Amino acid sequence: GYSSCHWCHVMEHQSFEDEEVARYMNEHFICIKVDREEHPDVDQIYMNAVQLITGSGGWPLNCFALPDGRPFYGGTYFPKKQWMDVLKQVAHLYENEYSRVLSYAQNLEKGIQKSEQVIKIADMGDFKENDLDRILNNWVNHLDDEEGGPDRTPKFPLPNNYRFLMRYAYKTEDSIIDEHIKLTLNKMAFGGIYDQLGGGFARYSTDRHWKVPHFEKMLYDNAQLISLYSEAYARYGDETYKRVAEESLEFIQREMTSKEGLFYSALDADSDGEEGKYYVWTKGEIDSILGQDAALFADFYQMDKTGLWENGNYILMRHDNPSVLAEKYDLTVEQLLSTIKKNKALLMVEREKRVKPGLDDKSILSWNAMMVSALCDAGALLGKKVYIDTAVSVMNRLLDKMQKPDNSLWHTYKEGKAKINAFLDDYAFTITALIRLYQTTGQREYLFKAKELAAYSIDKFYDNHSGMFFYTNRDDKVLVARKTEIFDNVIPSSNSQMARNLFYLSDYFDDEQYRKISKQMLLNVQDKFSQYGSSLSNWGLLMMDFLGPVKEVVICGKNAQVLGAELQQNYLPNVIWAQSRKADNELPLLRDRFVPGKTLIYVCVGQRCELPVDNAQAAMEIIR
Repeated sequence: GYSSCHWCHVMEHQSFEDEEVARYMNEHFICIKVDREEHPDVDQIYMNAVQLITGSGGWPLNCFALPDGRPFYGGTYFPKKQWMDVLKQVAHLYENEYSRVLSYAQNLEKGIQKSEQVIKIADMGDFKENDLDRILNNWVNHLDDEEGGPDRTPKFPLPNNYRFLMRYAYKTEDSIIDEHIKLTLNKMAFGGIYDQLGGGFARYSTDRHWKVPHFEKMLYDNAQLISLYSEAYARYGDETYKRVAEESLEFIQREMTSKEGLFYSALDADSDGEEGKYYVWTKGEIDSILGQDAALFADFYQMDKTGLWENGNYILMRHDNPSVLAEKYDLTVEQLLSTIKKNKALLMVEREKRVKPGLDDKSILSWNAMMVSALCDAGALLGKKVYIDTAVSVMNRLLDKMQKPDNSLWHTYKEGKAKINAFLDDYAFTITALIRLYQTTGQREYLFKAKELAAYSIDKFYDNHSGMFFYTNRDDKVLVARKTEIFDNVIPSSNSQMARNLFYLSDYFDDEQYRKISKQMLLNVQDKFSQYGSSLSNWGLLMMDFLGPVKEVVICGKNAQVLGAELQQNYLPNVIWAQSRKADNELPLLRDRFVPGKTLIYVCVGQRCELPVDNAQAAMEIIR
């Protein structure tokens, strides 16, 4: 399980803390509790097993295994009585019919190993536009055109899906997809899944209206959503998207940042023994705190049948048209929003007095790296250098605290101690963050560090036989099988992220081997586009990189950072940025491009470059 998993806590209270259940478990089993976020490698194996056994998975994840770790039976949540029945049946089976248990384990082991097989596809030449279009074949039939997001519940934000759809719509000038993206982003921003007072998103909505979340807040969701809303602001110019990104960053700074400047993992859904208690309000509470402003506040956050949840509690859901309410209360929109801002501050003071949700205070490298990328994205696209400065500070701390003497990485950090060898996603997202830091700061040491970690990843994780990367380091002990993660989920898969990194690094360092590996990885999954499009969105972004045109924008000279900051406020997803304030002939993109006394912008596509220009407006005319 994991710290913010509601049903993990329920089963813990009902069963594992019950003396009768605990006594039976200890008498008949060796009980091992694993934090799936500390050991995603262990979680992957047993989740795969339970999916093979039951057809579905989830947490809490309960699995019975042989002493060598091979699973033979499992499931997810069990109520106490059912759990006791399962324990007794499994104990009887193990003690009296061991041959059957061994047979189950052997069959499951084969199933787990077979599920990890990736077929290396022979190179079939270049990709075509219809290869990309296939990713939407099935996907577009499962979009909710009224409430946004997917047409099923629960609804997860899946930020990477919308980053793909946004870039696809930009590339193809598809206004219908653009409208779906804006609908989804607006519904989430105004819904209960978003913390209307304190900023930040909960993990998912239990209904199609984005109203009732499971109230836990995860670092990885918020990092990706900050990037998504920052991109959406640059693309569509809607101030709502800017506000959501900034408020979410304030939430991260206020509630998810350690004294050492790293980021915590999660906030629990529960506080004081109740789910969502920290976030919901009764009308009586609003009346007593806000007095004469209470009616306006209740209207603004739809404390009516729209926001009513349970036991007289309301989930705040922002009204989508302030001008209507301003007219009702005889206010200007500015006066209305000023009053709401004041009310929010008062309620935040009151909320601070409540019992806070449980905090998972470990720092996970991959999620921290995602947050570094989010800070870079927000800093560049919203034009706020302070975010980029924070990103620099966090990355420097990560490399200080979570890097070993041999320059390999640790997976988690807490209270001065780093532990557990880093997994592929740790390397992949750290490399991405380093590339983003170079693009936004021009500090070349970040780019060279990214290349160093990519070389290490190829050495320790790459499988020549399949043309993909294993999730675990080859120096680590193998448990049943080495997994190969290819499908994008709430977090992009480690393989898709690494493939995108290698594409970018191949361009920066003119490294054909990196490009070859990246292309091979994409070839290996493209046959799945038609059927599993929404689970391959990060691969879709890589496909757009290969299809091009990818434009190289290189800025050299004293004012490189100023011009770079100005240009990067635009939504330009098909640009590879490079910049330097001085001569740099070591990076191929910068070679022979520095002219003393001038700051020049070079725009190139493939092997063809336009004449350099000296201002952002002229450069934008070429880029677009």
